[in-house]
Amino acid sequence: MQVRLAYGRQGLIITVPDNAEVLQTHFTPGLPDETRALREALRQPISSPPLADLVQFGERVVVVHTDITRATPNDRILPVLLDELESVGVVRKDITLLNGLGTHRRQTEAELRAMLGDNVVEKYRCLQHDCNSDADLVSLGVTSLGHPVRVNRFYLESDVRILTGFIEPHFFAGFSGGPKAILPSLAGAESVFTNHGLQMIAHPKATWGVTEGNPIWMEMREVALRTNPTFLLNVALNTRREITGIFAGDMLAAHALGCAFVKDNAMARVDEPYDIVITTNSGYPLDQNLYQSVKGMSAANQVVREGGSIIIATACEDGLPDHGLYAALLAEARTLQGLLDMIAQPGFTAQDQWQVQLQAQIQQRADVYVYSDGLTDKQIEHALFIPCSNIEATLARLLERYRPQPRLCVMPEGPQLIPYLRE
Repeated sequence: MQVRLAYGRQGLIITVPDNAEVLQTHFTPGLPDETRALREALRQPISSPPLADLVQFGERVVVVHTDITRATPNDRILPVLLDELESVGVVRKDITLLNGLGTHRRQTEAELRAMLGDNVVEKYRCLQHDCNSDADLVSLGVTSLGHPVRVNRFYLESDVRILTGFIEPHFFAGFSGGPKAILPSLAGAESVFTNHGLQMIAHPKATWGVTEGNPIWMEMREVALRTNPTFLLNVALNTRREITGIFAGDMLAAHALGCAFVKDNAMARVDEPYDIVITTNSGYPLDQNLYQSVKGMSAANQVVREGGSIIIATACEDGLPDHGLYAALLAEARTLQGLLDMIAQPGFTAQDQWQVQLQAQIQQRADVYVYSDGLTDKQIEHALFIPCSNIEATLARLLERYRPQPRLCVMPEGPQLIPYLRE
């Protein structure tokens, strides 16, 4: 049978045996009128006064939004939010959009326009967080775990602080959205490194769909609450990037309801592990580079057996990428065990260490084959993966390896649907 994989901007059709199990997302139709639903959510929020009651004339308003590596429909959400603010008397010059980059690279002017829309970029002040700029960060002491906390100065000095984003299962923070808009999105590099540190990532509850007891998410919550956010606007999406749910109001209450909604729609239980799992990183914009694509591997890792194989199709038009330290860490260690030994050295911290740690943990359990038009075989090998130039040919060899009755699973949307094994 033929299966369409979410790959790059156009998708990719592959042929697999008829007995393959295809884990499709439970399709939830988009809201019939997104604009009306967004306005209603802002005016009838969860455990919070309406947004209009939380802002006064003359106050400085900051709206935090996700960067280009996230699927948030900023160009549809932000205009409604900005119109609502202006309708209650907030003047345009007092509104600033702040790109929550975390440790990611700055967006170009063209990327900002594609992400936010020309109208928003031209009419509003747009800033981009810099995790390495001492002048732009303010210390908030340490967390209950003893980790240093520094957060974006402009955000903290604003009178009204609005967090936006979308909620999906996250491979070590439980779920995206909510407090992740502060840590890592607006935090200093050292705060991100410690939150994503070796022992934090290795914690058994630092995984998809788990918040309570997950030390990474709980520290994110602690830091976010310390910054006193005014209002949250998060959405849930289907595979067409249509809005299926809106969760606005108090940060914790709205996010909790959103997580429950997403878990019902984006996680699926399976009975037994598979020998082979074919997955993706959900297509553009989520599969722009190999670094981000570790998420798709992690989703497959939930249900592949020990000694099994994962094939991931990821376009990687942005390469490994060539920014951040992901590629440098892989090159320095050269082996999977070398990666883990390097990260475990006392005092070792580096941007992107969490991604290589997760990658190594996955590859200790299963072989990982990478199909990508954006990477050469040499780049894939340097990243310690196995190149795959033809998915069907690679699959045929693996089906022979796991004879006589290989169990095959296909996850066309990658981490848009997170499977988990029945306990």
